[in-house]
Amino acid sequence: MPHFTAPYFEEVVNLLKSLIRTPSYSKDEHMTADLIGQFLSEKDIPFHRIGNNIIAQNYHFDVSKPSILLNSHHDTVKPNAGYSRDPFAPEVEDEKLFGLGSNDAGGCLVSLLATFLHFYKLDLGYNLVYVASAEEEISGKNGIESTLDSLPPFEIAIVGEPTLLQGAVAEKGLVVVDAVVYGKAGHAAREEGINAIYEALDDLNLLRHYQFERESKYLGKSKVSATIIQSGTQHNVIPDTCSYTMDIRVTDAYTLDEALYELGSKLKAKLTPRSTRLKSSRLPEDHKIMKVLYNMSINQYGSPTLSDQALIPYPSIKIGPGDSARSHTADEFIYLREINDGINIYIELLRQYLHLENPNNQL
Repeated sequence: MPHFTAPYFEEVVNLLKSLIRTPSYSKDEHMTADLIGQFLSEKDIPFHRIGNNIIAQNYHFDVSKPSILLNSHHDTVKPNAGYSRDPFAPEVEDEKLFGLGSNDAGGCLVSLLATFLHFYKLDLGYNLVYVASAEEEISGKNGIESTLDSLPPFEIAIVGEPTLLQGAVAEKGLVVVDAVVYGKAGHAAREEGINAIYEALDDLNLLRHYQFERESKYLGKSKVSATIIQSGTQHNVIPDTCSYTMDIRVTDAYTLDEALYELGSKLKAKLTPRSTRLKSSRLPEDHKIMKVLYNMSINQYGSPTLSDQALIPYPSIKIGPGDSARSHTADEFIYLREINDGINIYIELLRQYLHLENPNNQL
């Protein structure tokens, strides 16, 4: 392995290789949770477990101090049919570490863990809480959401996802909506009834070109797409209902309820959201981590993809080594240098946020 200088680099890369060898599909991550817990135990770091979520706190944890969350996930999607390599065989080639979950989000997970280890014994004036979460890929209720009631409120959450170490300070939310348009049944051979399909066409034509009124600085406009439609029971009956489904990607310019209200005022259909859990987010412009991002010349952008940010009800930034474009692709990989850089960037981000000095051989 090439020599890299970040603290704990080789140890956490070896952990990542073990995680790659161990299947950890969403809802079935117990074995990778065991591995992360074992790693912490070998470092004499206490942890507790909620389902398949692993939680550790820094040595000087004190409920009276403000807290920072370091979070990434250890579940993966299933490998697709395009793999030419064994997805569970961690192989290094040309300084790339191949394997399922290496990029999304194993590199972030272990980089944040190395960062947590680096600061673990220091009395920072802040609490650091490391959470290796489950079920992120399906936004499951037994993931990060299930841990929050047992954790302190957070001044900032650093969510590890592959962003090329740019800072995602806004993220789109998602709401799936079932819509029903009502008509009146009648016989198709006679001029009777109100055809719910034709009524729904008015909605669908509006949705096809719909532009939300408010726009996000980082994410542009919210987007709505009709994705499923169903109506009718037999060929000679005018249908009295037509149901369709909308996928709505909501920027930080709206709450989910606001976006639903705007659409509902323009459509004939009765709208029923399936869930309003996956909220849009935006880091406040005056949050002090924004100054750190500027000082470190870290680019800020808005992310169209969902992460655990959507379920964390605190100010958050999504940042990490790796590239989102590699996520869920065949022969997934992460560059070793990206992990090394990720550790160093996370450490510097926290060092500046905590206003710590930087002796040559310490921080």
